[in-house]
Amino acid sequence: FLLSLKPENKTKGKLQKQICQVVLDHFEKQYTTELGDAWTSVRDVLTYPLCWQYAVLLNKFSQSAELENTLRVKGYHPAFQGPLPYLPASLKCYIRRTPGRFPAQKHQAGKLKEYYLLNAASLLPVLALEVKDGEDVLDLCAAPGGKSVAILQCAYPGNFHCNEYDDLRSRWLKQTIESFIPDPLINLIVVSKLDGRQIGDLKPELYDKVLVDAPCSNDRSWLFSSDIQQATLRLIQRKELSFVQFQLLRSAIKALRPGGSLVYSTCTLSKAENSDVINLILNSCSNVMPVNISEMAKAVSQEFTFLSGTQQHELLVLPEKGRAWGPMYVAKLKKT
Repeated sequence: FLLSLKPENKTKGKLQKQICQVVLDHFEKQYTTELGDAWTSVRDVLTYPLCWQYAVLLNKFSQSAELENTLRVKGYHPAFQGPLPYLPASLKCYIRRTPGRFPAQKHQAGKLKEYYLLNAASLLPVLALEVKDGEDVLDLCAAPGGKSVAILQCAYPGNFHCNEYDDLRSRWLKQTIESFIPDPLINLIVVSKLDGRQIGDLKPELYDKVLVDAPCSNDRSWLFSSDIQQATLRLIQRKELSFVQFQLLRSAIKALRPGGSLVYSTCTLSKAENSDVINLILNSCSNVMPVNISEMAKAVSQEFTFLSGTQQHELLVLPEKGRAWGPMYVAKLKKT
């Protein structure tokens, strides 16, 4: 991974200005303690957007052989290959080692998009969930909709319930689904704006699979907060997030059928919002058990860097140059 020094110096001043020092100082303290030496290289990626990478998730409902050829010519290769425990042939995602972004497609009413740009690590919760045809699935905090779209690339659920409590994000979710999913299938999707913490009581034991892609402190975007007051407020409220995440998980467990499984994910490095929340659930809910996802992690270790020393039911993707995916925490549980 090489960048000529000149553009780096030229843009460095500009990028430095955009970084929110309050957030960086907070992360510096917390993540030096939690990640040790790994934090230095992670920080270098997070604070330097010119080395960020974007994956291209193809839409099987709007297929184009031409697009795959273009991607290969531009140096992209499939992100997931080889002996994964779960990898439907219909899930196609392309990545390349060099930074940069494939051009985005605009939303056009009545026309399906051919691909979705995303952080490749955000497909790991979908692969961990292992959705099969005919299963009833709940995506509890679904906006902006990338993981919902990815689930539908993998299988045809019996019922698919996409929920997003926030009004603005809910509209974004609806637009994403309309942009990627054709008419007959859209009728199988229920989009709701319920409080995720109450869904378990409203819809007890209704689902085979639940994805809880929880609201979290988004490390990547928080570092570039332009409003210092807002950033400071976020950091104060950060302590309350883990309680909300715990409530969402408890609700998700109630919504699961016995024997069903649940994947929890966040896009933060924060231990308080990741393994601490999962440990609290495992200690307080006697009807859930951890599910080993180390096989999946091993199968994708060519393309992703993981924090070492995590439990077998969890993984944490650490961004590094040339593999600038994550942060992404994934944990899997099963209801007994």
